[in-house]
Amino acid sequence: MARYLVGRIGQAVVVLWAAFTLTFAILYLLPSDPLELQLAAAGIQQDSLTPGQLAALRAQFGLDQSILAQYWDHLIGALHGDFGVSLSQGVPVTDLIGRRIGPTLLLSVSAAVVALIAGSVLAYVATFVRWNPLRVFLTRLPALGASFPQFFVALFLIQFFSFQLGWFPATGSEGAASLVMPVLTIAVLASSVLAQVLIKSFDETLRQPYVMTARAKGLSRTAVHLKHAFRNAALPAMTILGVIVGLTVTSAIVVETVFTREGVGKLAQESVLSQDVPVVLAVVTIAAAVFVVVNLIVDLLYPLLDPRISHTREVVVV
Repeated sequence: MARYLVGRIGQAVVVLWAAFTLTFAILYLLPSDPLELQLAAAGIQQDSLTPGQLAALRAQFGLDQSILAQYWDHLIGALHGDFGVSLSQGVPVTDLIGRRIGPTLLLSVSAAVVALIAGSVLAYVATFVRWNPLRVFLTRLPALGASFPQFFVALFLIQFFSFQLGWFPATGSEGAASLVMPVLTIAVLASSVLAQVLIKSFDETLRQPYVMTARAKGLSRTAVHLKHAFRNAALPAMTILGVIVGLTVTSAIVVETVFTREGVGKLAQESVLSQDVPVVLAVVTIAAAVFVVVNLIVDLLYPLLDPRISHTREVVVV
C-alpha cells in the first residue's frame, strides 16, 4: 500500500509538471509579444518608447532572457509558491489570485454539492420507477443535459430567470441571488455526467445475485436500493469525482465570464487575452493541483468503501 501511495504521489507530481510545462509552451508559441500587449492595454504606443526604455521593461519582466531561462525561473518560483509579478497589473500573482479565489471557491463548491445531490437523486429515481416511459425519459435526460454547451445553458437561464421572470440578477457577484444561475449552469453538466455513470452502475448492481437474494427475503424495493445497491453502485461513480471537481473548476472560466463574476476564472480569461504568462501559469497550476489532490483522496477512500480493493491493489504492487 505504501508503494502504491508513493506511486500515486509521483504521478500527481508529473501531472502538475506537465500542466505547467504545456501551458508555458503554448503561451510562448503564440505569435504576439506579451510586452506589446501590455503597452497596448495601457494605451502606450511601442514606437513612442526608446530602445533603452523597451529594454528596461523587458528586463523588468524577465522577457529579455531565453525561453529556457524564463521557463526555469517560472518553474523554480512555482515550486516555492512564488509565481512572480503580473505583466498586466504589476502586482504579485499570489495577491491577485488571493483576492479572486474566494468567489470562485464558493461557486465551485456550491456547484459540486448541487451536482452530487441532483445526479444521485436522478439516478436513484430513474432506476427505481416502474413506469417504463418515465424510466426511459429519466435515463436519457443526463445525455441531453451533457450535450448542451455551458454558454448556451447560461444564456438560457439569463433569458428565462432574469429577463422574463426577474428572479435573479443577470450579472454581478453581490449576494446569494447572484450565485444561483452560475451554480445551476455548472451543475447541469456535472450532474449529468454523474447521473450517467450512476444509472449504469445501478442497473448492473441490481442484477447481482446478492440483490436478488435480498429481494427474495422480502425486503422492500426502497430498502434494497438504499441498503444494498447504493453503496456498491456508488463505487464506479467515485472514479469520476475528480472529473466533476475538474468540471466545476474549469467551468468557472466560462461561467464567470458570461455572468461577469469577479473570480479566478474571469482573471484567467483576461490573462490569456493579454498573454499574462505568470497569472495563467499560476491559475493552471492551482487548478491541476486541485484535480490531482481530489483524485488522490478518492483513491485512498476506495478501501474504506470496499476492503477487497485494498487487497487487490496490495497484490498488484507487491
